[in-house]
Amino acid sequence: MSTSDPAPGSTASLRTANQRRVLDVLRGQGPVVAPTDGPAEGQITQAELARTTGLAPATVSSIVRELAGAGLVATVKGSGRRGTTVQLASSAGVVAGIDFGHRHVSVAVGDLTGQVVCEASRPLGPAHHYDEGLGHAAEMLASMLTDLALEADAVRTVGLGLPAPIIDDVVRSSAILPGWVGVNAKRVAMERFAGPVHIENDANLGALAEHRLGSARGHSTMIYLKLSSGVGSGIVIDDRLFHGASGTAGEVGHLTVDEHGPVCRCGSRGCLETYASTGSVLELMATHMPDATLDDVVEAARGGNVSAVRSLEDAGLHLGWGLGSLVNLFNPSLIVIGGDLARAGDLLLDSARVGLRRHALDAVAATPVVVSELGRRAALVGSVLLAAERTDLLPEAASG
Repeated sequence: MSTSDPAPGSTASLRTANQRRVLDVLRGQGPVVAPTDGPAEGQITQAELARTTGLAPATVSSIVRELAGAGLVATVKGSGRRGTTVQLASSAGVVAGIDFGHRHVSVAVGDLTGQVVCEASRPLGPAHHYDEGLGHAAEMLASMLTDLALEADAVRTVGLGLPAPIIDDVVRSSAILPGWVGVNAKRVAMERFAGPVHIENDANLGALAEHRLGSARGHSTMIYLKLSSGVGSGIVIDDRLFHGASGTAGEVGHLTVDEHGPVCRCGSRGCLETYASTGSVLELMATHMPDATLDDVVEAARGGNVSAVRSLEDAGLHLGWGLGSLVNLFNPSLIVIGGDLARAGDLLLDSARVGLRRHALDAVAATPVVVSELGRRAALVGSVLLAAERTDLLPEAASG
C-alpha cells in the first residue's frame, strides 16, 4: 500500500474499495470505446452495476460521478429501458504487451480490458543482447502509439513475456535467450519504458490467454504446452496460474523420458525437449530434407512423405509420455498445445493422444488434447491481459 492510500477500515478506504469493485466490473465488459451517442459494446447500466457489485444504486451513482470526473469512466445517454450506460473512458489509457521468442519480438497495444488493438512482430537474432531486444520493442511501441495518436504516457502498464525460467524477475537460463541470462528483466524494462512492467514466462502467458480467450475458456483447471525450440508449460488451477514455490513451475521440457537418451541443453539426458521440440523434428529429418524448415516438414507430411509423417508421430508419442505425467499429477480438464510444433495439428496430436493413453491412469487417460486457438499470438495476447490485469485504474485523484 502506498503512503497515499487511506487507512484500512476507514470511510475513505471503503470508498476506494467500492470504486475498485465498479472498475473491475467495467474491465470485464468488453473493449474500451470512446463516448458515443448510442449504445456500444462494453457498456453497462448503473442498475446493472449495482446488481453486479452488490452496492446500493445511490452509491454506484455517486462512484460513477467521481470516476467520470477523474477521466476513468464515461456515461452515455441512451433511450428506452436501458437508459444511461457506463463504460471505461478512452482517456483512461492503454497497456502494452511484449513477447520475446528465440528469434523474434512481438509488441501489442491493448485497451484496459485486455483486448488487443494493434500488434506487430520483428525478427531478432537468437543471441541478441537484452538491450538490443528492448530497443526494438521500444521502437515498435512508439510507432504504434504514433499511429494511434497517443502519447507515450498513455501506456499505463507493460506486460513482458520471456521464454525462460524467471525467479525474482531474473532470467535464470541461457538456453533460449543467452543475451538475457542473469538480467533483472523487470528493472531494465522499467528503465526502458519509464513505467510499471510485469514479467512472466511466455508459456504462462500462453496459458493465461488460452484460459481467458482461447481453447480453454470455461476450464478452471487446464495446462498449456508451448512446443517450439524449447518445451514449456503454463498450468492453471482453479482459474489461477500456478507458479510453484520459486516461480518455475511448468518446466516440463526437462522431464526425463529416457535416461540414456540424447544430452539435453540443460545437461541431463533424454529430456522431453530432446524428443518433442522443433529442433528434434528437424534433426530427424536432416538426412531426408536438408535445410528444411518445420513448415516444410509439416507440408511434406501432409503430402504423404512417410519420413516426415514418422518424425511427427515420434515427437507426438514422446509428447504423450510427458502429458501422461502431467494429467496424473494435475488432473486438468483440458490440455492445449501451442507453439511452432502445434502447426502440425493432428499429425502430431493423434500420436500424442496414443502416448497419453499409454502413460496415464485410466481415470485421466481420456483428457482432451487440442490445438491452441490463438496460435503463435498466445503469449502476446497473454502479455496484454497480464498488463491490463495488473493495472490499478484508481489514481489518487479518484481515491481521496
